[in-house]
Amino acid sequence: MSKRSKATSIPKKVGEEVYKRDKGCIICGSNYMLNCCHLVSRSHGGKGIKENLFTACALCHHEADNGKNSLEIKEKARQYLEKLY
Repeated sequence: MSKRSKATSIPKKVGEEVYKRDKGCIICGSNYMLNCCHLVSRSHGGKGIKENLFTACALCHHEADNGKNSLEIKEKARQYLEKLY
């Protein structure tokens, strides 16, 4: 595993902390098919640390990465994490 891959991957312990902290999708509130998501994407060097991670359901995660509302979702996630850290 390269240094970059290692830095951007999400360690199991960190993922568990993020799920516990967020208690469901921070976008819509769902508890179905949850993912641990990067605010700053892995492709842009976003690290797998809790300050860069949030919980989203599969639909909101897809929308954040590929949808027409991706900027709004990422902004909501940024504001959420900013309040915590």
